Formats: sequence, structure tokens, C-alpha cells
Amino acid sequence: MSGKKIQNSKVQELTILALLTALVAVCTMMIKIPTISTEGYIHLGDSMIFLSAIMFGKKKGAIAAGIGSAMADLLLGYIHWVIPTLIIKALMGYGVGLIADVESDNIINLKNSLALLFGASWMVFGYFIAGGYLYGGLMISAASVPANLVQAFAGALIFIPIGVALKKTKYFNQYVLK
Repeated sequence: MSGKKIQNSKVQELTILALLTALVAVCTMMIKIPTISTEGYIHLGDSMIFLSAIMFGKKKGAIAAGIGSAMADLLLGYIHWVIPTLIIKALMGYGVGLIADVESDNIINLKNSLALLFGASWMVFGYFIAGGYLYGGLMISAASVPANLVQAFAGALIFIPIGVALKKTKYFNQYVLK
């Protein structure tokens, strides 16, 4: 492979990663429903985390999820959540990408279903523990569990039709690394 093709490939990879990160941040910030009990918010960013990890793998999933979600918290003024969000969401993206069947032409399969279940569960658990630390007790943090469950499973449900549609496009598939 020539040097120019390698360079173009690296630019393409960086561009895709930047776009995925921006998608996570924008979808996190676009529609936010405040949760009074935990001073957090419900958002659609998890759908793009699932898209990044299941369609592009664990590395891109982790980076886009962690940085995109942390940037959204920073830009929305949830400064105290930036570091926990970076860790929780990066591990969520990595775990989802690790479990998922990235190479499958079918979005709806057992491995991807398990990946979505893991991602949703990890996110709820991660914020439960982080909230307990930030707010000084797990009882206070327990109030975030229902909202986080809604957010996680809504993200999974939103991802599924988007993922199915994107997997069917020839244009999109040329950029997914297998």
C-alpha cells in the first residue's frame, strides 16, 4: 500500500471517529429531560453510543462514547459529572463493542442483543455507584436508577431501526471496518 493510501486511510479513520464523537455529544445535548432527583438528565446519546460500538467496534465505541458524553456534560454545565461520565461511557462503548457482532450484516442477533443489555446495565450501575460517591450515599443515588433505565433502553430501541437502515446502505458499509 502506498504512503498516500495509508495517510488517506488514517485521515478517514480519524474523520469517522470525530463524527461518531460529535454524534454522541450532539444527541446527548439535543433533547435533554432534566431529572430533579439527581440533577442529571435523560437524553438520546446512548443510541449513538450503541451505533458507534456495534457498527464500528470497541475502540471507536469507547472513544466516541467517553469523549462525546463527557463533552456534552462539560458544555451543558454538569462539570461534576465529566470524569465519571468519561469513565462510565467509555467502558460502556468498549464493552458493547467487545460483545457485539461487528461483522454481522444483521443488527438484530443474539450477540448484539447481549451487547445492548450489557451497555444499558453497565450505564445504570456505573451512574448508581458514581452518584453514590458524588452525593454521599447509595440511597440518594438509587433515585437515578429508573431514569437511567429509561434512557438506556430508549437508546437501544432508537438505535435498532437506525442500525438496520444503515447496515443496508452500500455507501455506509464501505466505511465500516470488518
